Amino acid sequence: MGRVEFIAMMAFLMSLNALAIDIMLPGLQEIGSALNVTNENHRQYVVSAYLIGFGLAQLLYGPIADRFGRRKPMLFGLAVYIVSALAMVMVPSFGTLLVLRFIQGLGSAATRVITVSIVRDVYGGRQMAEVMSLIMMVFMVIPVIAPGTGQVIMLMGHWNWIFVFMAVAAALVSLWMFARLPETLAPKDVRPFTVSSIIGGFRIVLTDRIALCYTIASTFIFGALFGFINSAQQIYVGIYGLGVWFPVAFAAVALFMSLSSFVNARLVGRFGMRRLSHASLVGFIAITFVWLLAQVLGPQPMPFALFITFFALAMFQFGWIGSNFNSLAMEPLGHVAGTASSVLGFMGTTGGSLIGAAIGQAYDGTALPMVAGYFTVSLIGLVFVLIGERGVLFRQQNPRA
Repeated sequence: MGRVEFIAMMAFLMSLNALAIDIMLPGLQEIGSALNVTNENHRQYVVSAYLIGFGLAQLLYGPIADRFGRRKPMLFGLAVYIVSALAMVMVPSFGTLLVLRFIQGLGSAATRVITVSIVRDVYGGRQMAEVMSLIMMVFMVIPVIAPGTGQVIMLMGHWNWIFVFMAVAAALVSLWMFARLPETLAPKDVRPFTVSSIIGGFRIVLTDRIALCYTIASTFIFGALFGFINSAQQIYVGIYGLGVWFPVAFAAVALFMSLSSFVNARLVGRFGMRRLSHASLVGFIAITFVWLLAQVLGPQPMPFALFITFFALAMFQFGWIGSNFNSLAMEPLGHVAGTASSVLGFMGTTGGSLIGAAIGQAYDGTALPMVAGYFTVSLIGLVFVLIGERGVLFRQQNPRA
């Protein structure tokens, strides 16, 4: 398999997770009405239930992938994703929908854990950061087109057909992977699937200062993103009245993030992961601080043009933080890549989804809780980066990082 096909396949595997979230957003109001959800904040549970399942299952996929290889566990997870999506087509109640979304998240976790493991099997250091940035660039196409796709599906038919679309997309990617992707786990890196081996692998990951601190920092930063995803429909439609134009605004910011990932891929080989990610974290803090001041002191609601400008600038920085922090966390753990991806993914997704749920549930008819959440989590992220780097930013510890 060539490099371009490899990057495309990894991006589409990871994109199934984004698809399961973003294609739902335009339909949350209609789903809530159809399933008798009276509290509009409770509609966000459609996203939260999925993310909780997605986060919890990551603890298992890593050790399993380190023992049995990457292909079989991935195909199993994809099968769970497809079956649960088809089951949601005829869902009778909101509670059942949440249970099935949780199960879908359990299956989708394979696309995160094992994809990162595969990339780490093949690449390391700055090369991994470059490849992950290109994967993220393609990955970000999904938030561009998924909300619009969901809107079109609902205009043409019932919201249940969104789940049929998910199942078909996952089936096509599964067939591509089955036909083209060889096993990437080296025989020397196979680990026994025993309690002592799993605990030993977890210990290796959790006692590595760099890996742990960058993972915690990523968790808080991703919490901000999940917070926006939870309340995006309420902000764009409820505050700014965008209606059917909501997917366009959502796509515009996603395009900025995709552009950011492309620029990162071009620059990381020259400047290194630390310099780029530290600079972007400082920029993220500065932008969200000014944004918070404007939100508190300016007119209410903030003019949409100003809101979307602040948001796009902040998420451009996010594009540099995500892939580089993930690569820095994985760099020292190549010999336990599956377990490492499992633990780090569990912490990042579960912690991030809980932080995001708290931000989303704080929605009060204004964008202030989201903006304040962005600034707060960025400061906490900086604290953990400083702990990991022993108080020194921008230091290039080795030529590969």
